[in-house]
Amino acid sequence: MQAINSFRAALEERRRRIVPIEWATTQNNLGLALWRLGSRENGTQRLEEAVNAFEAALEESPRDRVPFNWAMTQNNLGLALETLGKRESTTERLEDAIRAYRAALEEHTRDRVPLHWAMTQHCLGGALLGLGSRESGTQRLEEAIKAFQAAQEEWTRERLPLDWAKTQWGIGTALTSLGEREGETERLEQAIGAYQAALQEATRERVPLQWARAQKDLGLVYWALAEKSRDEAILRQGIEAIKAALEGFEEEQVTYQIERTNRDLARAEALLAELTSLSDDELR
Repeated sequence: MQAINSFRAALEERRRRIVPIEWATTQNNLGLALWRLGSRENGTQRLEEAVNAFEAALEESPRDRVPFNWAMTQNNLGLALETLGKRESTTERLEDAIRAYRAALEEHTRDRVPLHWAMTQHCLGGALLGLGSRESGTQRLEEAIKAFQAAQEEWTRERLPLDWAKTQWGIGTALTSLGEREGETERLEQAIGAYQAALQEATRERVPLQWARAQKDLGLVYWALAEKSRDEAILRQGIEAIKAALEGFEEEQVTYQIERTNRDLARAEALLAELTSLSDDELR
């Protein structure tokens, strides 16, 4: 709240008519502060205020005068819209976020600002993934994978290992959704590979909470694959990953994740008991 109050106080001093660019920069900074706070809160008021601040900033950051500022504000607007969209039942906000990210990419080109280009590609992938998860087709999910893979062209494993791991995680999530939708195991197997690669860099020592989330997602893919293949060995790998995730969430004291992961573990163990019973019956 302190940062938000400071930016609002600054707006009273930086008159729009006198210093429009500085005013727009402050609006953008206010929007970021509101977005960060809103991302941690349950409601949407802060996020709505963030959208308003970014849209105000764009009014005084025209593309022809300050193209980089315009692109960065479009990217930030996309962040706020995407966060809102994931909390709402309709897809309008996610669609708006995708448009904002694609607008940003018109100025955030790979040649000019390669790392910013990669960041926006990653953000675009996340919005496409969110939208694709709600739609019945596969086009958005395929587009999400392409965006994440594009980000990896600059967010390389050697240069930015944790950012590279984030894109691997995104690819894994998109592949999981595709595998479940298409009813084939190949995509699920590819998702397992993506998560395993991400975990090589997103280690427990470096990013314990991200590690736990990736372990959980890995475990759930193993579980989905075991449901299709009826393979006990695959399911046991999934249970081990879910148990590792639970241990990580308990260590970080993330209550809601502990509750969800315990439920997932119970369901996975119930499936294992069912598969084991079937195997025993076949041996008799």
